[in-house]
Amino acid sequence: MTMTQRSTVVGVFQEREQARAAIESLKDAGFSPDTISILSPDKQTTQDMAEETGTHAGSGAATGAVTGGILGGVGGWLVGVGALAIPGVGPFIAAGALAAALGGAAIGAGVGAVAGALVGMGLPKEEAEYYEGEVKSGRTLVTVRADGRYDEAQRLLRQGGAYDIESRDAAGDSAASANRISTASVAPSRSTTAGEQRVELRQEELHARTQPVQTGEVVVGKRVVSEERTVEVPVTREEVVVERHAVDRRPTHDTIDERGETIEVPVTEERVSVQKQPMVYEEVEVGKRSVQETQQVSGTVRREELRVDDQGNVLQNAGVSARSSSGWSSAMPSYRTRWQQQYGSQGGRWEDVEPAYEYGYGLREQPQYRGRSWSEIEPDVQRDWTRSHPNTPWDRARQSIRDTWDAATDR
Repeated sequence: MTMTQRSTVVGVFQEREQARAAIESLKDAGFSPDTISILSPDKQTTQDMAEETGTHAGSGAATGAVTGGILGGVGGWLVGVGALAIPGVGPFIAAGALAAALGGAAIGAGVGAVAGALVGMGLPKEEAEYYEGEVKSGRTLVTVRADGRYDEAQRLLRQGGAYDIESRDAAGDSAASANRISTASVAPSRSTTAGEQRVELRQEELHARTQPVQTGEVVVGKRVVSEERTVEVPVTREEVVVERHAVDRRPTHDTIDERGETIEVPVTEERVSVQKQPMVYEEVEVGKRSVQETQQVSGTVRREELRVDDQGNVLQNAGVSARSSSGWSSAMPSYRTRWQQQYGSQGGRWEDVEPAYEYGYGLREQPQYRGRSWSEIEPDVQRDWTRSHPNTPWDRARQSIRDTWDAATDR
């Protein structure tokens, strides 16, 4: 259900031509140029789109305005295109309100800048992060500030080939899941040149894609730790040594001074002063490396099987038996086990040989083959197989068909 209370409509485009056509539709519907924005990580692609839709280049853009000639000479219609470089996202071109929102914050903003700009335009955080993932995957974003014309703007974008977070599953491109399952239905019968009708049998296949998401963050920094250190420093000090020696008595001419006689001996010692000097004792290098691993993804897929209902026993040499579709479905597991035991080690896939096994399984229900040996029926079976399965050579299918025939006749 469309959320009409919102004012900003967002559309994601896989192809440039789709985005260009959608912008033309918005312009023809009377939307003002300052309400439309473009965001694309491919500079050249967005430049071309700007020229083709009549935008004119603003500061930092790659080209000037295209004022005539292209699309009826409409020029200078949207707000100018500007080149931006966001760390963690890469270089891209933005026009309109997105350019204004990203222009002042893009440098150094890092991962989340696009989502932040969209949140600023009124989108919920979860939706904004989804659209940022689409931009990082190489897709083009077109936004419209629709105000009271939300439903009309969303319809025009979707008609132009856009998908959004509401219609992403219908577009076959969901960012919430790494798996994408391509669906198919039974094709209608077609008449061949020989007057025959053909039914195409289809099956679903799993397609997986990867998208980088931030799963954590490591912060490396420094902190100061104080500890006590003791350093032994050798120091020197002087001491006064007084020694008395007995001598032989001898006369002296010096008189005895009443004041006495003194000797001054200076004494010194070394004092320790402490200074702290920062020293580099270790270097730490911080970087990232890519580690590749294999993850298993699974999903349920469907496959169409042929069902032939023969009313009145009119089915003859048609290459299949007149049986219900449940007949082969119940018998298939045993034949698959038989094939894996005999040929599984040689490589190949059961899905590639199963059509031949099912064909051989149907031969036992055809009355013209009953009670006959393989050598007797092989020429007829080969002609019918070549006619009904022109894309698979007889030499490749022969052994599988015979294995099934032999197993059926042994019962």
